Amino acid sequence: MKRLIISCLTVLLSLGAFATEPQQKFSPEKFQAELEQFITEEACLTPQEATKFFPLYREMQKKQREVLGQMRALGKVKPTEEAECKKAIQKHDELDLEQKNIQQTYHNKFFTVLPASKVYDVIKAEDRFHRRMFRNWAQGEGKRPHQKKEHRK
Repeated sequence: MKRLIISCLTVLLSLGAFATEPQQKFSPEKFQAELEQFITEEACLTPQEATKFFPLYREMQKKQREVLGQMRALGKVKPTEEAECKKAIQKHDELDLEQKNIQQTYHNKFFTVLPASKVYDVIKAEDRFHRRMFRNWAQGEGKRPHQKKEHRK
């Protein structure tokens, strides 16, 4: 019995040694820097525009993260009573609307520092960045979104 346990532990430890390839940890700072670089390139922001735009953008993101945190906390435990479920759904809906209000407020602020066409490009670039990141993470690739892929024909 001892031999079986020792053999199993040895096999598991040796497999673990082979499987421990250095995994990259998520770095919020690196993610933010890549996002801003991608947006700057895709929306063709000048250095002056980027300097004015990104502080507002980061401010919007901070407010959105706060609301998302509330949404996550709300969804951690399913209420047991029907009335509590109804309240949780209504609160979630309120937070969804708050997210959209934050977005609308900041889009209007963006218009004060960028032309509408560039705000449009920023919104599209942000969406493309997140889609590519999720796709890359799902596929286990180490590629970054700013690395352009060849178009398929």
